[in-house]
Amino acid sequence: MKITKVDVIALEKDMNCGNRPIICRIHTDENVCGYGEAAVAIGCGANAAYEFIKDLAPLIIGMDPFDNEVIWEKLFKLSFWGQGNGAIVMSAISAIDTALWDIKGKALNLPLYKLLGGKQRENLRCYASQLQFGWGCETFNPAKAPSGKPEFYKQAALNAVEDGYNAIKANFIRFDEDGNILPYLSTTAHLSKKTMKLAEERLYAVREAIGSDIDIIIENHAMTDSSTGIQFIKMAEKYDIMFYEEPCTPLNTTLFKKISEKTDVPLATGERTYSRWGFRELIENNTLTVIQPDIGNCGGITEAKKIADMAHIYDIGVQSHVCSSPIGVAVSLHLEAAIPNFYIHEHHLTNTTPFNISQCKYNYQPVNGYFEIPELPGIGQEISDDALKKARIETIN
Repeated sequence: MKITKVDVIALEKDMNCGNRPIICRIHTDENVCGYGEAAVAIGCGANAAYEFIKDLAPLIIGMDPFDNEVIWEKLFKLSFWGQGNGAIVMSAISAIDTALWDIKGKALNLPLYKLLGGKQRENLRCYASQLQFGWGCETFNPAKAPSGKPEFYKQAALNAVEDGYNAIKANFIRFDEDGNILPYLSTTAHLSKKTMKLAEERLYAVREAIGSDIDIIIENHAMTDSSTGIQFIKMAEKYDIMFYEEPCTPLNTTLFKKISEKTDVPLATGERTYSRWGFRELIENNTLTVIQPDIGNCGGITEAKKIADMAHIYDIGVQSHVCSSPIGVAVSLHLEAAIPNFYIHEHHLTNTTPFNISQCKYNYQPVNGYFEIPELPGIGQEISDDALKKARIETIN
């Protein structure tokens, strides 16, 4: 089997939340094709990832798609920029790598989890993610929340619990009281009393509404520095937090040690960390309970499995970051089913909206807070015909 051409696909932009999924489709001379995703759909970077896949594609034409390790090393080394470990180059490598695994599974008529060693579990616990935007809504705008009032957070949490989730995640400092976005808060080691009061009112409202049996995860999006992150989590400790995500920038791993020494709340990060080299210090400094690699930008399935195995040595759990198209959902379910140190699955609000669901052929959703594992060959997901008609596609051969 040989790779004959590569389609680079920019799916239609979601005009509500701004997501712009970038997909790689690899074709072979045996009429088997595979899909992968460059998971930089949110914020900036989608167009850059699209172009980078175009640049990498000629390097793999004529190669055997089963040689994923050979291809990964070639892309990492010969792209020149791969060893710089940046978001765009690693997302492009990720998309190609995932598409290769999809081809393998389809050619062998096996689901991806089988190729990764089999299912460690039959279903995956998940949490409702990003409740600061609401829950049960058909659209959302990441720049503006419907409300910043504590009652809004309370109702979003109750909606998720009613849907069967027993864990929820929200950023309690992302928006001001009017629902306007706050891109960052402080680099001066102090959160204002107003910010702390509003955040605690939201957190209190959620905990009081859902009771003690539901887990609360705090999302922070690295909005604070380490000192203000400590200040915030000390306030939140009494609300029994499952883990605290991105309390500071992931670029300086020693900061997580600083925070961990001041709290017993487990720490997590990883969605903006790339390759095993990027994760090495985060894993080895023994300050994280959970790492959150995104298969669509950490280096693909080949690399994500290595990262998960590294974490397993240090008793660190893995939760794949998922925030793009249903391709990312399916791929994450397979990896999380196969690794021994799975922690919990992220089900992002965007993956519940009709627009995002319509981008692909299959709609994987949890039942009572748990996902079943896809059983179709490969990753078990493909772009829908309607989405392909609306997409921008360029072919490299």
